[in-house]
Amino acid sequence: MTACTGRRTAALRRLTAVAAVAVAGALVLTGCGDQTKKNDSSASASATKSGAPLFAKLPQKYQDAGVIKVGTDASYAPMEQTENGKIVGIDPDIATALSAQLGVKFEFTNGTFDGLITSLYTGRYDVVMSAMSDTKDRQDGLDDSGKKTGKGVDFVDYYTSGSSLLVKKGNPENITSLADVCGKTVAVQRGTIYDDAFEKQKTACGSTGLKIEKYDTDAQAQTRVKAGGAVADLNDTPVAAYIAQTSGNGKDFQVAGGPADAGPFGIALDKSNTQLRDALQAAVNAIIADGSYTKVLDKWNATSGAISQAAINGGS
Repeated sequence: MTACTGRRTAALRRLTAVAAVAVAGALVLTGCGDQTKKNDSSASASATKSGAPLFAKLPQKYQDAGVIKVGTDASYAPMEQTENGKIVGIDPDIATALSAQLGVKFEFTNGTFDGLITSLYTGRYDVVMSAMSDTKDRQDGLDDSGKKTGKGVDFVDYYTSGSSLLVKKGNPENITSLADVCGKTVAVQRGTIYDDAFEKQKTACGSTGLKIEKYDTDAQAQTRVKAGGAVADLNDTPVAAYIAQTSGNGKDFQVAGGPADAGPFGIALDKSNTQLRDALQAAVNAIIADGSYTKVLDKWNATSGAISQAAINGGS
């Protein structure tokens, strides 16, 4: 099975969660961009007044706006989901911790997963946080066939996850691995690395074949499995486990087989946005060091995917 995606082709669907910001004083915005002593002093003063230790590392536009716009697909609990009109989950909580370090809000907007990366190119979002797997193809802007479709993105890695099959409770088809789906029908979210994984498995199935039903959301794929129209969905391990535990009070699904092919989730951003990328990497390392990162993962029972240091483009 392939590394997670997570899931989705370009994570984390239009969300509207605002990360809390710890503000020690009034936010004073600095002007200029010249690399002079005066400007350095001004940036330091601004960082101090914002109450956030890494504020000065941000590009001026984000210091001025006070907001980083985040694209996500909020239908992927526990990574991100919508509850009472608010986007909640691991990614929004990590963003809240990052906000305390950077002194700006992370404003989530829910969108369709396979359109998130394109929205970075257009400037609709500054970053994507959507349980998105950091892969070489995404870094290079390649589609499933290896064709160049965009300029690619950079990733700041912040979590690691494997992939798992999600099947109907009782596992009536005795599915324990990808090889077991040959000759059957599977359901998956379109544009994810799991879509890719099933396509590769279809080739491996040869003349036996494999029917792949593709949906805009993973929730739709789950519904198909629950109804018995498909034998399995493929998902990030923590997501599959959460669904199996919570859907129908644990009576709808179960995880089949063990997790496979662990890989990093990354915060995606346009390759030209290197200063923001580096500020985010520093912020991820800071929340790992101060323990707030671990508190988020503890809250969601997701510490198995914790990292010790943030990498840039660490996926393969």
